[in-house]
Amino acid sequence: MTIDAPFAKMNGLGNKILVADMRGRKDRVTPEAAIALATDPATSFDQIMAIHDPKAEGTFAWVSIINCDGTEAQACGNGMRCVVQALAAETGLKSFTFHTRAGVLTGEEREDGLLSVDMGKPEFDWNKIPLSEEFHDTSRIELQIGPIDAPVLHSPSVASMGNPHSVFWVDRDVWDYDLARFGPLLEHHPMFPERANISIARVTSRHCLDLRTWERGAGLTLACGSAACAAAVSGARTGRTDRQVDVTMPSGGVLSIDWRANDHVVMTGPAEWEWSGMLDPATGAFSRDQEAAAQ
Repeated sequence: MTIDAPFAKMNGLGNKILVADMRGRKDRVTPEAAIALATDPATSFDQIMAIHDPKAEGTFAWVSIINCDGTEAQACGNGMRCVVQALAAETGLKSFTFHTRAGVLTGEEREDGLLSVDMGKPEFDWNKIPLSEEFHDTSRIELQIGPIDAPVLHSPSVASMGNPHSVFWVDRDVWDYDLARFGPLLEHHPMFPERANISIARVTSRHCLDLRTWERGAGLTLACGSAACAAAVSGARTGRTDRQVDVTMPSGGVLSIDWRANDHVVMTGPAEWEWSGMLDPATGAFSRDQEAAAQ
C-alpha cells in the first residue's frame, strides 16, 4: 500500500469533490479505491477529478472523472471549477485547457475569484444524447412518472452537456417532489442507454431557475454544474428563459450560465478548498496533511 498521490478535498457549491493529482504516474484511481473513499465520512464525495499528464498537444492535463459508485463520468462542471482553482493556486496561471471524455474544455480563474468553465456546445440530437428511441424534437419527449391521466413528472427536455440530462419542468417548488424516489427509476429508464442525470427545474423569471438533480452515479447532490447548463439551455430552447440565467442549487448557491452566440455554454461560480492529503489510488487508503489534521 503506497499512500503517495496528493489530493484535495474541495466543493463546488456543496458538490463534494476530490481533486487527485496523478501527474507523472501510470496508474489510475481504481473503482475499488473510489468506493472506499466515497464510503469514508472524511472523504465522502460526489466526484473524483483525477488530473493526469496531457494526452493531447496544447492541453494542460487529461482529467478523468469518477463517480462515487466507481463509474466514470464524461463531464462535471463543479469539479472542473475545483480543478481550475487548485491548479491556479499551484501554478499561478489563470487559464487552462483540459482534455476529458467530453472533449476539450477550458477554464479560468477570474479577477473576482470566481471560476469560469467553457463546457462546450450542447447536443440535442436523440442519438447523440443518447436516447433509445428516435425523437425529432428533444425539447419535449414522451416520458412520465405516475398515473397516465395524472403524471407527477412528464415531458422532459433532454440534452447532452458531455453527459446525458433529462430536465422535468414544474410549476411548484422543486422541493415538493420526491426526487430521491423518482431519480433512481428515471436514471435507469430504458430510454437512457447510458443512464442519465435527472433534474427538476422551476422557472422563477426570464433570468432565474431553481434546480434539483439526481446525478447519474452519485445520487442526490447539493449542486450539479452540467445539469445547471442543461437546464439553462433547455429553458432558452423552449422559450422559458433568456440565454443568460442564474441557476439556484439545493445548497442555496448560484451558478451563472451563459449560452453564448457561438453555441458554447460558459458556467461561472465559486469553488472551495477544505483540506488536503495523500491517497493510495489502488485501495483508497489516505492520510491528511499535518496542517489539515490539526484543524
